[in-house]
Amino acid sequence: MNAMQFLVTTIFDLYLMVVILRFWLQLARADFYNPFSQFVVKATQPIIAPMRRVLPSIGSIDTASIALAFLVVVLKFVTLGLLVDFKIDAVSLIILSAVSVIKEAGMLLFWVLIIRALLSWFNQGHNPIVMVMDQLTEPFLRPVRKILPPMGGLDLSVMIVLIAMNFINILFAQYIPYWNIV
Repeated sequence: MNAMQFLVTTIFDLYLMVVILRFWLQLARADFYNPFSQFVVKATQPIIAPMRRVLPSIGSIDTASIALAFLVVVLKFVTLGLLVDFKIDAVSLIILSAVSVIKEAGMLLFWVLIIRALLSWFNQGHNPIVMVMDQLTEPFLRPVRKILPPMGGLDLSVMIVLIAMNFINILFAQYIPYWNIV
C-alpha cells in the first residue's frame, strides 16, 4: 500500500466511523447533548440533513445515516480504484461496500467495548465520554449480564460479547463473499 492509498483509506474510514456512530447514537437513544454526541452530529449534519429530505427515517432506523455510510464506502473504493487503475463491476462494488459497512460497524463496536472496559478501570467520576460509551454498549452487555452475573466484582460481559463477535466474524468469513477482503 502506498502513502496515497493509506491516506485515502484512513480519511474515508474515519468518516465512516463517525457516520456509523451517528446511526448508533440514534438507535441507542444516547444523550445528544453530550459533547461527544455533539461532535458526531456536527460532523455529519451538513450531509445528512439534505439526505433526510429524500430518505426519511423508518421508525428508529435512520435511513439517511445508513445511506451515507454506504455512499462513503462506495466513494472510498471508487477513489482507491482510480488511484491504482483498478476496475470493479457495479455488483461487486455494492456487495463489497455492504460488507465493508457491516465489518466497520463491528470493528467500531469492538473498539468501543475495549475503550469502555479500559475506562471503567480508571474512571473516577462523571465523564461524558464514559456516559456515551455506556449508553452505546449497554444494549449488547445487558443480555449477557442477565445470564452471567458479575463474579467477585469482575464483569465478564464485555469478554463474552467480544468472543461472540469474533465467532460471528469467523462464521461470516466462511459463507459471505468478500468478507475477508475488506
